[in-house]
Amino acid sequence: MTDSLPVQHDFSLRELNTFGVAASAQAYLPVSSVAQLEQVRQDSSLAAMPRLVLGGGSNILLPRDFPGLVLHMGIKGIEIVGEDETATYVRAAAGENWHQFVLWTLEHGLGGLENLSLIPGSVGAAPIQNIGAYGIEIKDRFHTLTLFDFATGEQRVLDKAACRFAYRDSAFKHELRERAVVLDVTFALPKQWQPNVRYADVAQELAARSITEPTAQDISAAVIAIRTRKLPDPAVIGNAGSFFKNPVVTPAQRDSLLQRYPQMVSYAQPDGSVKLAAGWLIDQCGWKGRTAGAAGVYENQALVLVNRGGASGADIAQLAAAIQADVAQRFDVQLEPEPIFL
Repeated sequence: MTDSLPVQHDFSLRELNTFGVAASAQAYLPVSSVAQLEQVRQDSSLAAMPRLVLGGGSNILLPRDFPGLVLHMGIKGIEIVGEDETATYVRAAAGENWHQFVLWTLEHGLGGLENLSLIPGSVGAAPIQNIGAYGIEIKDRFHTLTLFDFATGEQRVLDKAACRFAYRDSAFKHELRERAVVLDVTFALPKQWQPNVRYADVAQELAARSITEPTAQDISAAVIAIRTRKLPDPAVIGNAGSFFKNPVVTPAQRDSLLQRYPQMVSYAQPDGSVKLAAGWLIDQCGWKGRTAGAAGVYENQALVLVNRGGASGADIAQLAAAIQADVAQRFDVQLEPEPIFL
């Protein structure tokens, strides 16, 4: 059966991960149709391999070669699939570039995703990570998604509850990790759009542009400008964006830390917990701008680990572990990586 599939062996993944680290896959398949996934499922040798579903490669770290089959999602397509009194429903295929999809919605007069502009990666990977930025997460605009279930060969539609979204988390990192491939995602974009400028960075950028009544396009432009200043371009410096999640602590932990560190940055959450700024914690430990071999911490944003040229995935993992150890020792706070380590 593999004769009819364009499977390549010992395939380099260097150009397919935004860290730009050298690693290879035992087998690699660019996926352009659901039928190919069914063929993989029916093929005994391919079905027995460990699987990695790859989108834009912006949320993975490859410390070693991948001993299995990489499914590189390339299914494309964007369409408006319906509307009701409250929302317009837009479906995008998993292989679409996330930022280009956001721009498509804005070009069609649809607001709601503008705060998520310029986030690297693909549409299919967005719900897995429940990506978020500047006051919005995927779950806030999510309607449904379609997945291919390797266990049954069926296509299933999941609603928001079934995806079990949490902070940079979802069911696709847990019970569905080994069996599901996201095929497309449908978003509910609000007809009664309201600007979300709660984050100071966004408000300040708009003020600097003398914009008092921003459109969705204005907010997108502001977010693009902020991210461009703060974050390195993966095409120039290998990185995966924010490497660590902002840790969540109890109010008592926050209060105890504030007694020792009055300048500590924290954000109260709706559930009563408190989110700490991981970048601030890392910066206080002296890591911002430091280099460990060919891996380092970005000068303009301590949350971003970078490949300065020639770093291996293991080098970056070692740097991350050193940062985690320092933050834990100084603040008694555990940092959790955002990327998936393979």
